[in-house]
Amino acid sequence: MKHAWFLLVMLICVPVSAQEFEVGIGRVKITPEKPIRMSGYAARNKPSVGVLQDIWAKALAIRDKEGHRIVIITTDIIGFNRDFSDDLFSRAKERFGLHREEILLTCSHTHSGPVVGSNLRTMYRLTDEEAATIDEYTKQLGEKLLTVIEMALQSMQPAHLKIGHGKTDFAINRREIRGDNVVLGVNPNGPTDHDVPVITVNAPDGKLRAVLFGYACHTTTIGGTTGDDFYKIHGDYAGVAQAELENQHPDVTAMFTILCGADQNPNPRGAIEYVVQHGKALAQAVEQVLQGPMQEVKPPIRGAVMYADVEFAPHTREMFEEELNKAVAAKDIYREGRARRMLELYDQGRPMRSVALPLQVVRFDNSLTLLAIGGETCVEYALRCKREFHQEDLVVIGYANDVMCYIPSKNVLLGGGYESVSSMIYYGMPGPFAENVEDVIMTAIHKLLASVGLYPAGTQTAAN
Repeated sequence: MKHAWFLLVMLICVPVSAQEFEVGIGRVKITPEKPIRMSGYAARNKPSVGVLQDIWAKALAIRDKEGHRIVIITTDIIGFNRDFSDDLFSRAKERFGLHREEILLTCSHTHSGPVVGSNLRTMYRLTDEEAATIDEYTKQLGEKLLTVIEMALQSMQPAHLKIGHGKTDFAINRREIRGDNVVLGVNPNGPTDHDVPVITVNAPDGKLRAVLFGYACHTTTIGGTTGDDFYKIHGDYAGVAQAELENQHPDVTAMFTILCGADQNPNPRGAIEYVVQHGKALAQAVEQVLQGPMQEVKPPIRGAVMYADVEFAPHTREMFEEELNKAVAAKDIYREGRARRMLELYDQGRPMRSVALPLQVVRFDNSLTLLAIGGETCVEYALRCKREFHQEDLVVIGYANDVMCYIPSKNVLLGGGYESVSSMIYYGMPGPFAENVEDVIMTAIHKLLASVGLYPAGTQTAAN
């Protein structure tokens, strides 16, 4: 009888021992309240004309027993510039005592959402009224993100976390080789990452409270040039996937972050029906993970942030003077704008020679590591990181904290094309990166992961 009572006590205690975290959840609607210029496609030339789907900011606040915290924010937004992010981080520290490494700001990169701050703003020729609307929305968005952080921090409850992985295959490499050129098209032989990482938050009784998932694919299913549908606010496939999961699981908050999908496009794309198709496919991949075995995520939480100084290829004032003359003659407003901006910096004695790329790590014991890279990160970074650190469950997030431009791998850089060259015009950058771009970033990533005790698989340090 004593043995039976002891066994019963042990069975009761098993779920309790798993409650090694407290987790809070917040969500707030961030749909613009009036017409606003939309981001992502240079061909758009007017404000939005309606809303097909509301867009959201959501947050998970996670705390372990030692008081270590991380607040993960997901947004149905194309991306954030550093001024916006730094202001948010500063205000969150002042209001909630959150240190920089305790906040991770991510996005879905939807191309059917509003322009935010100065992100990609050089792509458009805005009226004063349009610019004022964007400034007003950006200010409101900052306040709403502070609100969603507060909601998450104030709703902390005992919980346990799990991690699992699914798969869906609608993403395809878009760097198509045509003759001597690389164009935006379809490359079925190019590198892809079809992994769908899924992190769940469960109450002590096992009830699902939240699910955070990601996928490495541009949210560009909806095009940018045909019909009023493309001038309406929408979360694209990521918004559909979140809505599908929340419909299937009432009272659950579904959160999406884009992974390293800078050179990946949905296939097929260009119509609303494809948005629904891909969103449902992604939701189904997540659902299959939820129905299967998942691994427990363990404390403690360890986090760190650093910046990699990534150099641009050499450039001169004369190069931009020549570009300006050619752009004016060709009536190319985008190259003209980039050239004028670069010449202004030369006049000020501070030509742009490099950019600070934010890198962030959140490690849960040795059960799960989130690596977040800023910029539009190409897929080969995730594939390489997961090869080199294959001993740990590593989720590599792109577009995090600051989306200043594309971040090409060395292969993408040397191949040329939109991601490494043309896109820099729209981002207002001086040109392609130097050929050591991948080496510089990977060296910084190794240093960052080592700061939380994670080393490449097979190294002596890792064995120790």
